Amino acid sequence: MERTLILVKPDGVQRSLIGSIVERFERRGLKLVGMRFLRMTRDLAASHYAVHQGKPFYESLVEYIVSGPIVAMVWEGNNAVAAARMTMGGTNPSEAAPGTIRGDFGMEIGRNLVHGSDSPENAVKEVGLFFGADELIDWQRDSEPWIRE
Repeated sequence: MERTLILVKPDGVQRSLIGSIVERFERRGLKLVGMRFLRMTRDLAASHYAVHQGKPFYESLVEYIVSGPIVAMVWEGNNAVAAARMTMGGTNPSEAAPGTIRGDFGMEIGRNLVHGSDSPENAVKEVGLFFGADELIDWQRDSEPWIRE
């Protein structure tokens, strides 16, 4: 079973969209196994966005993500990374499909509401940055046979 990290960024928190965003992943059929409400430190942001270090937008990205509280979540399911990315929609909200989080709620690329892991390998790394193994809950959802074969 695959896991992925999803962050509700400061704009999603400030716009009171946490519940709506969580609902999208639940309705998709992914299972929540971890959740934290936190303010990201600069060190955590630097680790999380290390792949972008040296790019022109890096500093503004870090400044933005530490500007307010976020919600960090781990979702589980078959092909969880791909399913979550489809649920979020394209990075640029003006190009994201209707029915996706970014397509329905976003306006600009710099305020695109959510972050999601881009590969199963990066998901493992990202989940480890935000959660210890003892903070993730393995549990049986009674509706599972209605979601997966």
